[in-house]
Amino acid sequence: MTISMYEASVPVFSARLKALSNVLSIAEQNALDRKIDPQVFLTSRLAPDMYALTRQVQIATDHAKGAPSRPAGREVPKYEDNE
Repeated sequence: MTISMYEASVPVFSARLKALSNVLSIAEQNALDRKIDPQVFLTSRLAPDMYALTRQVQIATDHAKGAPSRPAGREVPKYEDNE
C-alpha cells in the first residue's frame, strides 16, 4: 500500500491544529469566566526552560505550514510572528 506525503501529513496537522484551537478556546473561556486577562496565559510558561504559549503556537503552525512545502520543493509560506 502506498501513501502520499500529503496523506501522511496534512490530515494529521489539520486535526492537531483543530484540537489546539479547541484547547485555546476553552482556555480563553476559562480566563474570561475567572476574570483573568487571557494575555496572562499567552505569556506564561509551564516550566522555566519552555517557550511562552504564544511562541509554542507559532512553532506548531510553522511545522504545519512547512511540512507539506519542503518535500514538494516549494517555498515555505512566510507570515510575521507578531502575535
